[in-house]
Amino acid sequence: MTDRPANEPAGARFREFQDRVDQAVGQRQRGRGRGHDGEQLTVPVADFTSYYGRPVLKPPVWKHDIAGYLFTGGLAAGGALIGAGAQLTGRPGLRQVGRWTALGGVTASAYLLVHDLGRPARFHHMLRVAKLTSPMSVGTWILTVFGPLAGVAAIAELAPRLPQHGVLGLARRLAPPVGNAAGLAAAATAPALATYTGVLLADTAVPSWHDAYPSLPFVFAGSALAAASGVGLIAAPAAETTPLRRLVLAAASTELIGGRRLERMGLTGEPYTHGRSGQLVRAGRVLLGVGTVAALFSRRSRILSALAGAALVASSVATRFGVFEAGMASARDPKYTVVPQRERRDRREGRSPAEKGT
Repeated sequence: MTDRPANEPAGARFREFQDRVDQAVGQRQRGRGRGHDGEQLTVPVADFTSYYGRPVLKPPVWKHDIAGYLFTGGLAAGGALIGAGAQLTGRPGLRQVGRWTALGGVTASAYLLVHDLGRPARFHHMLRVAKLTSPMSVGTWILTVFGPLAGVAAIAELAPRLPQHGVLGLARRLAPPVGNAAGLAAAATAPALATYTGVLLADTAVPSWHDAYPSLPFVFAGSALAAASGVGLIAAPAAETTPLRRLVLAAASTELIGGRRLERMGLTGEPYTHGRSGQLVRAGRVLLGVGTVAALFSRRSRILSALAGAALVASSVATRFGVFEAGMASARDPKYTVVPQRERRDRREGRSPAEKGT
């Protein structure tokens, strides 16, 4: 690029950049930089690296704490659902694992979120407003409601260890019914906790997240159930894990269908199949398949059941980090912002391929 006068108006430079992008999109539509008559076009294809060293879209300031938050929040939601199901079907060992998984997951989520915010007071400040149109505000309130409920349900599991007489004896008798009510209430809010992070990402301007709004909640819901089922296969009594195998199959189907739709979004689906983010997404899919098959054949093997659970948990981690990295990659590369915008404009204006480069 040639040197420009320091006092050249920014608007003129930006108009020149737009012209170069339009010409490059026209070449992309015609096919690798050649016109209808086969003549080599003189305008070079834009590399979309930046506009005079400036990114087109500012990448999110989120660090990998948020990727971890996506995983632990889903794990907590899945644990609460499994705990409630075990409570209703009379599986005390699985109920206990589900409740402690929910408490551990939501505690880790709160820590990661506050750590990313920088100061605990910022989380408190987010509770001063309840805005239904803001996924961030709704998610903050979901986490605030879910956390205490999951805590009460998990602590109630300690009731059998309390003395039978005195004040602690009264607590021993009251804890189970209170814990059961809290566990069911936590399970009622769990679907929202499992999926709101997908809505939160899709509500941003990041191309690979924004265009995935129909699919991300399903991917996150399936991933949450798979991870929590994996913990149950590892820690719950083997005699009580039969429902988890059916749940793993349903979770894997939901996640895989949603994942395939991510890859078919067109240009903005490219980060889900290429680069570091693509590697993470593929690893998550492979681990999910391995964990599902191993879970179905692990009825009589405690070791195979534990290996299946570990694969399912690792699959959820890889998927969440892969989705996070895909969004970051699409924000850094201007082509994922500029090319779809130009193509949408051309469709609205009814411009033919021959006119798109002019």
